[in-house]
Amino acid sequence: MPKLNPKQSRAVKTIDRPLLVLAGAGSGKTRVITEKIAYLVKQGLAARNIAALTFTNKAAREMKERVSKLLDDKQLRGLRVSTFHSLGLDILRKEHKTLQYKAGISLFDEQDKITLLKNLITHSEANYDIDIVDDYSRKIGQWKNAFITPEQAKSHASIEDNEAAHLYADYTRSLKAYNAVDFDDLILLPVLIFQQFPEVLAKWQNKIRYLLVDEYQDTNITQYQLVKLLVGKLGKFTVVGDDDQSIYAWRGAQPENLAQLEKDYPRLTVVKLEQNYRSYGRILKVANQLIANNPHAFEKKLWSDMGYGEPLRVLTHKNDAAEAKQIISEIVHHKFKTGADYGDYAILYRGNHQSRLFEHSLREHDVPYFITGSTSFFAYAEIKDILSYLKLFVNPDDDAAFLRIVNTPRREIGPTTLEKLGAYANERHISLFSACSEMGLRQKLPDGALARLQKFCQWTHKTANALQTGDTFAEMDNFIQQINYHQWLQENSNNQQAAERKIKNVTDLLEWLQRIAQSGEDSEQEKTLDEIVSKIQLMDILDRNQDEQADNQVSLMTLHAAKGLEFPHVFLIGIEENILPHQNSIETDNIEEERRLAYVGITRAQHTCTFSYCTHRKRFGDISESEPSRFLAELPEEDLEWPSKKPVNEAEKKERGKANLAHLKSMLS
Repeated sequence: MPKLNPKQSRAVKTIDRPLLVLAGAGSGKTRVITEKIAYLVKQGLAARNIAALTFTNKAAREMKERVSKLLDDKQLRGLRVSTFHSLGLDILRKEHKTLQYKAGISLFDEQDKITLLKNLITHSEANYDIDIVDDYSRKIGQWKNAFITPEQAKSHASIEDNEAAHLYADYTRSLKAYNAVDFDDLILLPVLIFQQFPEVLAKWQNKIRYLLVDEYQDTNITQYQLVKLLVGKLGKFTVVGDDDQSIYAWRGAQPENLAQLEKDYPRLTVVKLEQNYRSYGRILKVANQLIANNPHAFEKKLWSDMGYGEPLRVLTHKNDAAEAKQIISEIVHHKFKTGADYGDYAILYRGNHQSRLFEHSLREHDVPYFITGSTSFFAYAEIKDILSYLKLFVNPDDDAAFLRIVNTPRREIGPTTLEKLGAYANERHISLFSACSEMGLRQKLPDGALARLQKFCQWTHKTANALQTGDTFAEMDNFIQQINYHQWLQENSNNQQAAERKIKNVTDLLEWLQRIAQSGEDSEQEKTLDEIVSKIQLMDILDRNQDEQADNQVSLMTLHAAKGLEFPHVFLIGIEENILPHQNSIETDNIEEERRLAYVGITRAQHTCTFSYCTHRKRFGDISESEPSRFLAELPEEDLEWPSKKPVNEAEKKERGKANLAHLKSMLS
């Protein structure tokens, strides 16, 4: 392995004991994981007995592509490179009977979860507050990520969480009745299966004989339990992480999981990757000094042999409008001076609301830009509609899917009918679909309403059967025509252009589904409809498109979204108290995570890094004074440059004028 440095090589070759790789920003951690997979295979371990887990589909795809360049198709056969949640879904699909689930489990997204919680609150005799349903949802997610079951939540809940704990129990029972799970269950339920059924755990331990985990600092307590169970006492694993880049506490991430490994695995070897291949030395020196203010279980210090680089600049502005205007002017000038591409620049911020003025200024200057975190493909109403139909065909007990599409397009099944149906289904503890065929429902609904419901259910059953037994994708086209869905989109769009865009989205979805069916990721056979529906919900089509869309455009994104990315030139904006660090973090004394967030922002920069803050900022319509962030005071003064404190440079002023004139000419041409 001549291209690996000594530390990387040691990390790859250590396979006889548990291994923690502390990988600093830009230190080549993905390369270590991919090289290690190839090394394990070449040492005689079959690829089908290796699993590599990460947190995003994009990271998993990149890892898979890199491994495919190191091994041939035969050596790669059976290798699992996936997200935690994708592994959890596969475990549930194969072991559903152990928890008394039926095949074709439905996966609830956040919107489905909220719909179900609202339904439970509405029909419950308990004194739940529907106005705080989002808080209930968040608390239930936190409990699942902390490996707390409904029974444990009820017995240990504080007075203020007592309602949420009881709702958690009701919610769990309803999910089971609908043969459904939510996103957090994809980790929680496999752990419960493994704890309760040792023979199932033994089967999966035999299947996964070596486990690699990326971004280990982002694991929550339940994910840690899953890893611990899968690797068993032998601890055949490599986990790669960086406690300095743990920025997801609000999602349940526990950087303490890194230190916990030493307690659970006394034979643990720790390898530190400190050589950075991304940034100039001065950027790393500034980042190191900032993060040194946080306590550390493991000490490390990034270094680079790429040269020292320019000082990091700190720009001061009188208000946020001036900040946006000046930063765009800086980009135009720097691009003119250096010949860089627009794609070399990134503007990073703490919250999405900060992008608005920058978008306005970029449009004003005719500078192309791309915002990461724009609307997901799966958030479009037409995509949710078609997927809900498919989910109902696979699992008729999926109430969220039923409620979404029972009157889409219109079937004259109104809210009063659905409310009475829901009340009856709740009394009987059955799904809405099952309730439609019960004799007792005749006592609750007028004949016409009942007939319309039963007609819909009969059509659903007939279509589901055709999809399962006939040509699946031909039948998909048929059912969309049968419900006149394209006409429905035409009638419910503001204009013809919007209608055509929605129809194209539906076509794109069907093409994606067909490609997934034929992809053979996990088997050589074409996937069944329920497998396709489960997989599509875990995919993020948006991040497949973003790389192409962001080409030669200035990138705008939050600091959270920037993690894992790199840019030659980075602007960190709004470096002020109450923004970074965020006001909530100041009030809850969680400054350490905010400091890690600033560290992540600085270490995205390869060549230059610019900080920006305002003395006054508009908040809720009022202008208020702003203070520079405490983090600026923690940086080495000798490595910072404050243009506002320097005398005006006439030559630079002329150069900026030339850059703006050249940019204006290019706009006019």
